[in-house]
Amino acid sequence: MIETIEINVIPAFVNRGSFIELNGRERAQALFDKGSWRELVGPFDRIESPWLPMQGVAPQFDDGCVVIKGRITGKPAVAISLEGAFQGGSIGEVSGAKMVAALDLATIDSRDGKPTAAILLLETGGVRLQEANLGLAAIAEVIASILELRQYAPVITVIAGTVGCFGGMALAAGVSSYVVMTREARLGLNGPEVIEQESGKDEFDASDRALIWSIHGGEQRVGMGLADDLVEDSVDGIASAVQHFVTAGKPTQHRSEQVELYRRRIASLDASSQIDPLALREQWKGFNSKGRTR
Repeated sequence: MIETIEINVIPAFVNRGSFIELNGRERAQALFDKGSWRELVGPFDRIESPWLPMQGVAPQFDDGCVVIKGRITGKPAVAISLEGAFQGGSIGEVSGAKMVAALDLATIDSRDGKPTAAILLLETGGVRLQEANLGLAAIAEVIASILELRQYAPVITVIAGTVGCFGGMALAAGVSSYVVMTREARLGLNGPEVIEQESGKDEFDASDRALIWSIHGGEQRVGMGLADDLVEDSVDGIASAVQHFVTAGKPTQHRSEQVELYRRRIASLDASSQIDPLALREQWKGFNSKGRTR
C-alpha cells in the first residue's frame, strides 16, 4: 500500500501546477480560456498610489491589483486579483478604484444582456494602513458594487493562501455569490495576530497553527457552510471550480441574505465554555435555510 501511494500520489502532487505559487497576475491569467484575455489598466499605465511615497513606501505601478477581462468556458468574465506579496494584498485608493470600476463595468455589460461574471482572487489583510480612510471608503464601494453585480451574474471569490482573506475584504467575500478555498487558505474578519494583540494570548494564541486553521482554515469554513467548495492547491483544480460556478450562474439565494438562518445558528451557541471547532461544524450542518435538519 505504501509503495502504491508513493508511485501514484506523490509524483502527481509534486508535478501538479501549484496555484498558490503563482503571482497575482499569473493566477488571474490561468482562469481564462486560452487566448481570450487582456489586462486592463496594467503596470505600463503606471497608475500607482500617490500616498505611499509620502510615507517612505515604494509604490507599485499596478498598485497590487490586477484586472483581466476575457472568457471562461466561452462566457464573458472579469478577474480581479490582489497581489499578496505587495503590502500584504491590502486595499488602498487606487487598487480599490480599479476593483470598483471593473465590477461596475461588468454590471453595465450584464444589464445590457451580456452577463459577465466576476472572479475575486483575494490574498489580503484588508485595508492598507497607510491609506486607512481611503481604504475603508474603497471597501464600502467594492461591497456596494458586488451587491449590484450579483443580481445579474455570479461573483466568485477564490482564497487560495497563504496570506488569507481578512478585514474588510472578508466582508466582500461574505457577500459574494460563491467562495472557493484551499486547505491552506484562511478566511476571517479579524486575523489571529490582531485578536491576540487586542485581547491577549489567552483569547487567541496566534502562534498555534492548529488552532488558527481549525477556525479560519478552508476545510472548516467549507464545513460550516461559510464557503462553497474546498479544492486542492492546483491550477487545474481551482480553474475547474471557477468554471463550474461561472456556468452555474447566480444562486437562488445568496449566503448574506440568509439572515434568519445565521440568527438561529448564533442563538444555539453555548458561550459558557470553549467551543470546539469540529463540534461546531457538525452542529451547524444540522441547519438549512429553513432551519430543518438535513
